[in-house]
Amino acid sequence: MSTARTRILEKNDDDVVIVSVVRSAMTKSKRGGFKDTRPEEILMNVLKHTYTSTKLDPGLIEDIVVGNVLPPSGGASIARMAAIAAGIPIETPISTVNRQCASGLTAVNQIANSIKCGQIDIGIGAGVESMTFSFGPAAIPDGFSEVVCKTQEAAHCLIPMGITSENIASDYNISRKTQDTFAAISCQKAAAAQTAKLFEPEILPIEVTQESPDGKKETVLVDRDDGIRDGVTVESLSKLKPAFKKDGSTTAGNASQVTDGAAAVLLARRSVAKQLGLPIVGKFVSVQAVGVPPRIMGVGPAYAVPHLLKKNGLNMSDIDFFEINEAFASQALWSCEKLGLPWNETGLHGKVNRWGGAIALGHPLGCTGARLISTGLNIAKHDDEKLFVISMGNFSGMGVAGLFVNEQ
Repeated sequence: MSTARTRILEKNDDDVVIVSVVRSAMTKSKRGGFKDTRPEEILMNVLKHTYTSTKLDPGLIEDIVVGNVLPPSGGASIARMAAIAAGIPIETPISTVNRQCASGLTAVNQIANSIKCGQIDIGIGAGVESMTFSFGPAAIPDGFSEVVCKTQEAAHCLIPMGITSENIASDYNISRKTQDTFAAISCQKAAAAQTAKLFEPEILPIEVTQESPDGKKETVLVDRDDGIRDGVTVESLSKLKPAFKKDGSTTAGNASQVTDGAAAVLLARRSVAKQLGLPIVGKFVSVQAVGVPPRIMGVGPAYAVPHLLKKNGLNMSDIDFFEINEAFASQALWSCEKLGLPWNETGLHGKVNRWGGAIALGHPLGCTGARLISTGLNIAKHDDEKLFVISMGNFSGMGVAGLFVNEQ
């Protein structure tokens, strides 16, 4: 064990600790469990659970930040509505943040930094996305400045994410079969984990009203990720047509699913958590962000992870496991290869994405960063491990990585 790892695992009163973390099920956009549920309702439920499950007086929550990528009205209204409906006092302020796919992680980072610098003692970092209700023309501007777009890298920020996946596959000679192999392994691991009920401890069952095609309404309990597909193979994926280019290699089967969901992380200063008798399940250590070329935006983890480790004096061998977001198989597997991570390990005990990733579970954009913390802590507890890293690439060309400690 390196000196840096030993130092990070130490417990100090000024640490930022995780008191509670929870997520909703990840459900298929427009067809899944939350197809008739607005994002503020999903968010309300996870926010409420973070403090009621720990018996924390909600009046002690001093700030909330919510990651959201495709919200109407900038997201401020739905976040504020959700917090008030969750029973959090109106005196508690809230804001939203958009760092694309890392929005949920950025929200947690902002709360953690507020605790570190002494502005607050307790806060919630969360993320939410209803791609059912937000994924559409309303989120697309009517145009862009021709002056700004004369700068090529600036114009590249407008390249659709699917094409950035194709660019990675082309630039780094990643075959369709390799991408399908990565995707199949992700689906197989997630299906095995779901069958073994491994996701259950991190999922908050939520009662919602669903409407059938004939207009009938019924109350249902949404308590499982409904995008996970059992029996996926390289052969079955090979039959799918390219989704973004006629001669491309990115398909609906080797890309992340369009998904609805929310997650929330309750953070506190360790001394305050101990004083209040709150449970401590983990520790926030650090988050680092970097920029990468927008035309291959998904390579972000390959550069954000080394930056994070260097800032903390760590080596790859110091980390017990990694959760690398699977926006597309092309970018996730290339990032793993660049980092020296064995992405093609099968079974539930590998070094990366042990229980599958976003290709299998889904990628509700603003939620994913917070969801990965929930899954990471769940895996760490189940496997009795301590230090893990989560990372994702971001639209417009960024990568973000976070370092966490399991204390369960």
